[in-house]
Amino acid sequence: MAHRIISQVVFTGARVFGRAFAEAYKQASASQKFAAAGNAQAGNSAASSGLTLDEACRILNVAPPKGGQSSGGVEKTHEQFKRLFDMNDPKRGGSFYLQSKVLRARERIEMEVRSRAEEAEREEEMRRGWRPKLYRDR
Repeated sequence: MAHRIISQVVFTGARVFGRAFAEAYKQASASQKFAAAGNAQAGNSAASSGLTLDEACRILNVAPPKGGQSSGGVEKTHEQFKRLFDMNDPKRGGSFYLQSKVLRARERIEMEVRSRAEEAEREEEMRRGWRPKLYRDR
């Protein structure tokens, strides 16, 4: 009789453990798929700085860059950056967090302008005809 009770306890325990393991696996798989889908959507919207271009423009109060040039001009972006960066200096009672946000916003806008300028340069080179720079051409 004891062997019957022991075998029932073992089988019941194995069944409960198996169901729990299967449910945990399903949940982990679904979580992984959800995270992968979120990362795919966020691909280029935020670069290494973690800010989107829209957020960066709102922080510095400038218009988004168009065609390799910032529409408000590089001068306005630097002027806004300098003003906000100095205003949030921790030595003068400002916030290091806000100062960092301002710096990251400027870096994000500069990165966007640089990438668009490189893209425009590549397109211009392809339009003129691609001519690789060879040693013998010098």
